[in-house]
Amino acid sequence: MQASAAAPPRQRPRLGARWEVFQRKYAPYIFISPFFILFAIFGLFPILFSLYLSFHSWQPASGLGSMKFIGWRNFADNLSDPTFWQSLKNTGIIALESGIPQHLIAIPLAFAIHTSLKKVQGLVTALYFLPYITSVVAVSVIFVTLFSWQYGVLNQLLASLHHLPLIGGLFPAENINWLGNRSFIQPAVASVVVWRFVGWNTVLYLSGIQAIPSDLYEAAAVDGATTGQSFRYITLPLLRPIMFVAITLTLIGNLQLFEEPFIIAGDSGGIGGLALTTVMYMYRTYNFYGDAGLASAMSWLLFILIGALTLLNNRLFGKSRLSGSD
Repeated sequence: MQASAAAPPRQRPRLGARWEVFQRKYAPYIFISPFFILFAIFGLFPILFSLYLSFHSWQPASGLGSMKFIGWRNFADNLSDPTFWQSLKNTGIIALESGIPQHLIAIPLAFAIHTSLKKVQGLVTALYFLPYITSVVAVSVIFVTLFSWQYGVLNQLLASLHHLPLIGGLFPAENINWLGNRSFIQPAVASVVVWRFVGWNTVLYLSGIQAIPSDLYEAAAVDGATTGQSFRYITLPLLRPIMFVAITLTLIGNLQLFEEPFIIAGDSGGIGGLALTTVMYMYRTYNFYGDAGLASAMSWLLFILIGALTLLNNRLFGKSRLSGSD
């Protein structure tokens, strides 16, 4: 029986081959690691620390050593706090007053831009989108000037209309204290939010309308459908996926309002605290009262509310409804 030949000695891969293996297996992870490292430090850690902090009593000025575990007490204290519920109510009212008009204006506006203003579509879209990229502070300060009691542009306009013949009696003779009146403070804040985000929603809906096949509109026109009927029976049903995205973003953004009411009404929330949103109260709890644990618990209660409303929105506009499986 012939002896088997000895196995050839195993050669080490060349440097070029090893570098190729390194590039293929490990280099991609190294290149994307800065994002995950930064996210872990500035994104994931604050979220987890906030959840941990919500079960503790802690005054940041006293240092980390003063942190004391108190269980669910922060959540219970928030739920029994009348000011928290008032801020939640204010947030809901302002969110509705600003959220509904955004979409009622943006959807027909996007349809009009798509059908009637195609030659200047880019320019018009850019003009409507401009408020979204403008500084929130600058926008809010401008609206404070507009709503000024004695020298505001809005009151000056109403005074000019009051002196017109025939229709002058429809307008007030005296200046209105927009930011000092309980009936107007919340709509004033909502108007800033509407003005700022209508352009953003218009761009979203315009992208959705442009994705609808033009053959459908052409077939509807051949069948004698009017523009209104095309909008009702073609545009609105096929726009539901974009409506789901836009309304979800509006829910998340409007329930976290801070800059607009803070600048317009001040940190107290204006007259009667009617412009005090939940995020503003959270800021006050941490910054003025120095109770970081209570503020963290408040943030998680708001997170739960936003999550619940998002799930409800998913039931109304989500994929299951779109596919007709419900």
